[in-house]
Amino acid sequence: MRRSEFTARLLIGAAVVAAIAVPLILWWRTPLVHARMAEDGGWSPEAFKATVGEPLHLRLTSDDVVHGFAVGKLNTPAVDILPGKVSDITLLFQQPGTYTFYCTRWCGLNHWRMRGTIDVGGEPSEAQPGGEPGAPLYAALGIDLDAPREAPVIPAQRPLAAVAERQFEAELASYIAGDYYRSHSPYEVWRELRADPAFAAQDEAQLWVLTAGIWSSNTTPQALAQGEQFFAQNCAACHGEGGAGDGVFAGDMEAAGQASVQSMMGDSRMAMQSPARLSDPRRMLAASPALLQGKILRGGMGTGMPSWGPIFTEEQTWNLVAYLYTFQFEYR
Repeated sequence: MRRSEFTARLLIGAAVVAAIAVPLILWWRTPLVHARMAEDGGWSPEAFKATVGEPLHLRLTSDDVVHGFAVGKLNTPAVDILPGKVSDITLLFQQPGTYTFYCTRWCGLNHWRMRGTIDVGGEPSEAQPGGEPGAPLYAALGIDLDAPREAPVIPAQRPLAAVAERQFEAELASYIAGDYYRSHSPYEVWRELRADPAFAAQDEAQLWVLTAGIWSSNTTPQALAQGEQFFAQNCAACHGEGGAGDGVFAGDMEAAGQASVQSMMGDSRMAMQSPARLSDPRRMLAASPALLQGKILRGGMGTGMPSWGPIFTEEQTWNLVAYLYTFQFEYR
């Protein structure tokens, strides 16, 4: 065999070996992330570093039950993680900052504790729309998220947001404005409508219809559909599909609260509370959109409700808030 032919074959063989070996080496060097129920440790490891514009490859496996993996505020589909199997995901970040990854499958009472962080460094690869986010609206308005609230007047039946509000398009313009809507509760709006001479001829039920129309005018079918999806994925297991506080984990939360009282010498103030009844009109009609968004962002102090601020974008929180009012108002 001539030397040139031998060299050519040697190079071809080396290329074939490299083509097989390099992907295998890269695959084995990719971090293997273990998912366990929160009581058994949650994510391991639970923190990563990444760089803007450079793909971050992860391999995911479950050590117990089915989990899910997603990164908050990142437009990447969630990945299911099956016991004993390995799933792959590649993440690409356009903005520096700290991102939160979390479990998307309701795996147990402390499912919401399954969170980790990805610290992304580097320079932004694209302009951030809208600039730096400011303080959340509830903070800017000075709203006390934990103060008790109850609407003294509620509708006799669920109001239907019909076309009636079109008869008062000019008179309702200031009420429909986004800033006004977000800073006022439905009861406050109803009360101001009742005191407005422009609506003196409307009875209480009709004023609730107009109030429902104001809420309907501040959302869209697409926004409500997204809000419903987020509620089903992240809230219904505790609050219940109909918002009645009867989700599949509601009983476990109550039992955990009773156990915590016993372990703290009977101090009921420290007990984990049952999920809020979002279908309760006295509670919800006294809550402004800014208040509800604040509770979503911060979470419930002294309750089992987690903070969703690191997970949802601002638009997503407003869409979720809009959906919560469908437990009180019927939209066409």
